[in-house]
Amino acid sequence: MTRHNTPTLKTKQREVNEYISGFSDGEGCFSVSFSKRDKFLIGWETKPSFCVAQNHDRAEVLSLMQEKFGCGFMRRDPKDRTLKYEVRSLADLLTKVIPHFERYPLLSGKANDFKLFKRVCLLMEKGKHTTLDGLEEITRLAFQMNPSGQRKYKRNQILSVARRQMKI
Repeated sequence: MTRHNTPTLKTKQREVNEYISGFSDGEGCFSVSFSKRDKFLIGWETKPSFCVAQNHDRAEVLSLMQEKFGCGFMRRDPKDRTLKYEVRSLADLLTKVIPHFERYPLLSGKANDFKLFKRVCLLMEKGKHTTLDGLEEITRLAFQMNPSGQRKYKRNQILSVARRQMKI
């Protein structure tokens, strides 16, 4: 097994936190996806996610992030053959990930995605993703994020299904 120069949290905390923000600024993604769920009242599952990808031979930084945040999981992505560290739990996003990036802000245009992501998570915390008005607001915010990304569903498809599901 190859040994890496794996950083630990014993390094100065400020440096580690700033490093994590900087690395996330380049390799991270804040996203909100939607999955069709007929059994849900609104017909959709709203899924916020913070994810950072890296080649397998550079996985030590992902392990550092997982250790720092104390949550999330690693997964292999066969499409681009990378390893991803991901946090999907709304509670962990609200109590661990979002506070980190508020204290150690992103410096690129990704900071705007983070602001929109935070607003979505706060709306979800209030249960707004289970109402038509809330879903309209959440999709409006989510579809402003990551404009170069690809989505399975268009916003009008999501809202159309939700209206039918809610019988409006």
